[in-house]
Amino acid sequence: MGRRTPRPIGAALQTVLSGSEPATLLAAVQSAWPRAVGEAVAREATPVSERDGVVTISCHSATWAQELDLLGAQILDQLRQNLPDWAVLEAIRFTASGEPG
Repeated sequence: MGRRTPRPIGAALQTVLSGSEPATLLAAVQSAWPRAVGEAVAREATPVSERDGVVTISCHSATWAQELDLLGAQILDQLRQNLPDWAVLEAIRFTASGEPG
């Protein structure tokens, strides 16, 4: 009997992690966030809470919060395109916390 070829660690981790996040709107938005806004914006702002379909994004500074608020409609559209069918995102709001997350 031959030995099985080892699987790359990334593939194994993806299999394990794909079912590990909770099925909540916040978790879905957090997962979709980097794809929707890009890595540069994702480093400066992160989804931190959700209430009644409205997700709050914590931004590194007031300047980031204001800029992202101006782009809010575009970001909302991008997020909706990257969310699973069951996730209903009503709106997003941006706050300045001094630290994302």
